[in-house]
Amino acid sequence: MGKKKKDEPCPPLALWLVTFSDLMTLLLTFFVLLLTMASMDNAILTTVTLTTADLGLLEKRGSGRVNVKERMIIDLMEKPWEVLEKKQRIKDLLFPDDELPEEIEKAQLDENLEVLAKQDGVALVFTDKILFIEGSAELSTKGQFLIGRLVPMMTETTAPINVAGYTDAAEGAQNPYELSGDRALSVLSFMVGKGVPNKRFSLSAYGNDVPVMNEFGKPVPSAMNRRVEILLKTARPIGGYQ
Repeated sequence: MGKKKKDEPCPPLALWLVTFSDLMTLLLTFFVLLLTMASMDNAILTTVTLTTADLGLLEKRGSGRVNVKERMIIDLMEKPWEVLEKKQRIKDLLFPDDELPEEIEKAQLDENLEVLAKQDGVALVFTDKILFIEGSAELSTKGQFLIGRLVPMMTETTAPINVAGYTDAAEGAQNPYELSGDRALSVLSFMVGKGVPNKRFSLSAYGNDVPVMNEFGKPVPSAMNRRVEILLKTARPIGGYQ
């Protein structure tokens, strides 16, 4: 009876080829996946990005048409706790130097605009000097330009907006509550006229009861006392906005 022929072990070269073929299969699968993703509709990718990003204030999610600068402003306005560090950044995004009209100097804007962190959001505070015709509640040309610059950002949010007016004792010729209310109403009406839904607004008139205070808790005799405060309530309560 003849000897049984032993199975010869697979030569080392063949083992290497098996491993290499497995690697090539994986690479081919990877490239097919990349090709499939590259052929996807860009609009779908944009929708996914905007929906999963932390942009809870966007009304038009998935439209793919939200201006990048507006998204940056909204992101900053949603984080009141960062305002102390980012207030100049907010000013620069809202009012770029190259887009300011000749009658508004950057230094004048910085002096008459304050960005404040509030418990329920971020407030933009303008003095009467830069918003209104002197001694009146009528928006000046400067005021219309400045408030108009806020509209694109505000129309991309659903956050409630409070517009509050303030005066000081120096404007004693008129009823302080009436004057502060008229100024706040002028700002509110202008934004509504530009397309911001009026149901999002509330209005407050404080007269000269709430002056700007210094670090020692004393009133400051400043033009900032004659001001309009636009509060975007971006600090959302649990469950979102009502």
